[in-house]
Amino acid sequence: MKEFLTQIVAYTSEHLIFLYAIAISFMNLFLAAVSIWETRKYIHKNSLVDDHAILSSNAAPSISLLVPMYNEEINIIDSIRSLLSLRYNNYDVIVINDGSTDDSLHRLKEYFQLIPLEQSSTGLIPTRKVLGVYKSRNRAFGKLIVIDKLNGGKADALNAGLNISKSKLVATMDADSIIAPDALLKMVRPFMQSKSRVIATGAIVRIANSCKVEDGSLVNVQLPTNLLARFQTLEYLRVFLLSRIAWSKLNGLLIISGAFGLFDKEIAIKAGGYATDTVGEDMELVLRMRRYMHDIKQKYKVFYIPDPLCWTEAPSELGILGRQRNRWARGTAESLYKHRKVFLNPRYGLMGMLSYPYWFFFEYLAPYVEVVGILYFIGLVIWGSLNVTYFFALLSLVYAFAVFVSILALIAEEFSYHKYSKRSDTAKLVLTALLEPILYHPIVLVNVLKGYFDLLLGKKSWGNMKRKGFREEPKKNIKVTA
Repeated sequence: MKEFLTQIVAYTSEHLIFLYAIAISFMNLFLAAVSIWETRKYIHKNSLVDDHAILSSNAAPSISLLVPMYNEEINIIDSIRSLLSLRYNNYDVIVINDGSTDDSLHRLKEYFQLIPLEQSSTGLIPTRKVLGVYKSRNRAFGKLIVIDKLNGGKADALNAGLNISKSKLVATMDADSIIAPDALLKMVRPFMQSKSRVIATGAIVRIANSCKVEDGSLVNVQLPTNLLARFQTLEYLRVFLLSRIAWSKLNGLLIISGAFGLFDKEIAIKAGGYATDTVGEDMELVLRMRRYMHDIKQKYKVFYIPDPLCWTEAPSELGILGRQRNRWARGTAESLYKHRKVFLNPRYGLMGMLSYPYWFFFEYLAPYVEVVGILYFIGLVIWGSLNVTYFFALLSLVYAFAVFVSILALIAEEFSYHKYSKRSDTAKLVLTALLEPILYHPIVLVNVLKGYFDLLLGKKSWGNMKRKGFREEPKKNIKVTA
């Protein structure tokens, strides 16, 4: 009887793991096909669009660019100068100093000749105390507003920016992100062209490590020389080019990257603004805004466009990468749990019946399933009942599929924006694709699982992050916390 039950458990486990692998592979291939098709269509359609029409249009909505800042003295002046020269007429830049302990605020005051303004109302969203609001006495910097407040984390800083903004739309970004000069022009198009109300748009985020940056602007794209950053370059290509564009087409997108996104301010405020009790405020806000639109029964869309409009510095050290992925894992789990009512709820349409279940089963649960599979095969080895042929066939299949998806992302990049034009870069990325499942994926898996465990322990902090900045000379370490 014991042997019979053991065989039943083994048979069920093998087939469940196999069926799970088939399901996730099918979904990823489907999303990849839709993304590639939509990207090609987008490039063809927008090659005919005249940006000057938007620049000169009175219908172009006003935009506030919200930039939360905590200990950013290395790059902040160059970053703000770059943001003040974007190709868009009707916008302002709101920098929120979230209780920096370095020289960031002093440098801003000195360089941009800031003077205090009288504070009006505190706004609709509660935040930590605002200590002052500043504007430049120099008309050349007339688009700049600086808020100084007590430290409350990134979400609290963004809420302070929402309260101050008088624009129709708000763009949010990290202080160390680099955005293209025409980023606002391209991000605002869906808001002006869609028949349904657009509540948010996002764009592809790329890795800026090893790229040449001058005065806060990207002037030359280079493939990262650091292997860890190169792994992330490939990962970002795969995630953005082969997934999020498809979810945008299906109108089932659950996340706009915190590195850069554009939002309908009215809906963001009515939905309650950014949640300060999660480290995944970007995903959580999109989920809440979508739920709000469903609850008031108004048609809406969330767009992702394939233009590489934002470049960010990726972790180049294992410890920093681990803390980042730990935080991302906790943020995903928190957001899904807070909005568990959406799961398989037809009231929320495709979001409830497809995109949320996909994120739950194939994003959140995937690390657990992978560990169960590994432990299962270890158990078979210990019990001496491992089917060696089956094991190596399955292992080879998983490895081959992982490499295939990465190569597919490289092909999509080659035939779309082709940012890595050197043949040597292509060869390095192909080699990276071959190494990633063996060297990089286990690192991410361990840190994601650690993030889930830390969440159970009630951990809420971001962890300390060091950024090297984009200039060549050595820089101080910057501690970023929330």
